[in-house]
Amino acid sequence: MTRSTQALAYARPSALESGAAGRLLGLETSGGLTPAGAQPHPTFFSGFLSSPQTAARGLLAVADVAAARYHDPTPRPLLDPVVTGNGDRLRFESFSGCCGVYARLDVLREGLDGAETGHGTTNVDVNNPLREALSRMTGDSPLHLRVGPGELAVTTLDGSVVEKKVPLPERWLRGFAEAQVATAGFDLRAELPAAEAVRFLRSLPRPSAGRASRGVSWVIASGRTLRPTTRPVPGAICLPGPERLAALQRVLRQAVALRVYGPLATDGVASSAAWEVVLPGMRLTLTLSPGTNRGFSGEGGVLEALSTDEAAQDAELVSVLLAWEPRIDPAELAERSGLTVARVRAALVRLGTAGRVGYDVADAAYFHRELPYEPDRTERHNPRLVDARRLLAAGAVTLDGESASVVSGPRVYRVREAGGQLRCTCAWWADHQGRRGPCKHALAVRMARRGTAVKAAAGGENR
Repeated sequence: MTRSTQALAYARPSALESGAAGRLLGLETSGGLTPAGAQPHPTFFSGFLSSPQTAARGLLAVADVAAARYHDPTPRPLLDPVVTGNGDRLRFESFSGCCGVYARLDVLREGLDGAETGHGTTNVDVNNPLREALSRMTGDSPLHLRVGPGELAVTTLDGSVVEKKVPLPERWLRGFAEAQVATAGFDLRAELPAAEAVRFLRSLPRPSAGRASRGVSWVIASGRTLRPTTRPVPGAICLPGPERLAALQRVLRQAVALRVYGPLATDGVASSAAWEVVLPGMRLTLTLSPGTNRGFSGEGGVLEALSTDEAAQDAELVSVLLAWEPRIDPAELAERSGLTVARVRAALVRLGTAGRVGYDVADAAYFHRELPYEPDRTERHNPRLVDARRLLAAGAVTLDGESASVVSGPRVYRVREAGGQLRCTCAWWADHQGRRGPCKHALAVRMARRGTAVKAAAGGENR
């Protein structure tokens, strides 16, 4: 796995403090991007939380996921969540170490007591002493939340800092992009009221060291509850690795409802799903990959968008129209940019590969954030895309009408189109049947056909 190391420098450790004026939850920020550009310690919010204990438990759940590796319980260093201010909400995001669970806590305007937030994205320090302090919180007495340095910290920024050397797997960035693509195709599949939500979630197994995953399960909506089913009947919802929902246990006492989002199950194949606990003024969502040993980073949903020059150019245009919006409407962007809605969606996928766009299943809308990654980082480190470009550059692709041949190593693979999808004779296609994106051979053929079409169009214009 390719890794890089990023230094996160904080003015001081995040802490939960009590004083004469009440309790203060100070979350310290590292370098981040804002509308004013890069800032060493941006401040996104300072105000009161309407449900302090709920927010504390939700933040702990996001931190739980960041510390977890669901197929390997070996302890790992804590990774700090990402926080984005979108004007009317704060979004706290993390990925599990295995990249198979994406967690997000949305603290909405009503959860922030109606106050506005700043705009931008940064990491926040969530250290072990803070986790312990949040775990001990009881009651809902007033709690002041500060995201970013306070006046005391500002005066000492030139002094000592708390610095963390954080390993950042390349698959984390790919995971953010793939989770966005997957969830953009989800619909609401079930909604449970509080009592049924608590009963169902408490019935699920919890992870334990040394015990193998329970694999893929299926549930089906039955009235106002969910019941297990032994097979993926029509309407069934995939629950891959049910023990991966353990972090939701943190907020069960505050749960208002449980909503489940996912694709329509038609072929009985395991799929991703998003499990959202509705809380007072907040939402906590865990999105699960299709298997406990299968991270989002290898799903391949972004490959088509990464392979087109058109999407790259469109992404540059669309990016200047983003304004830290909590809800991005592709139709509105299409009108403002002069592009079609389909091209805008492809551009948003490409922006997602740089961590600049996420997707919120509850709002059924994209949102703007800025992660500290180079724009072409995912493209450089995506093996299938890199291999497809090499095949194309080596002249390994021969087009023959609806079919094509690709010379790869000592073998020649046949690629043909059926039902709008390119099918290949390689082992990748045999194993996944297109469910994890195109293989490198099909991707190279798609790129070759696109290049041929562009050349033909240019030749027509020159005649």
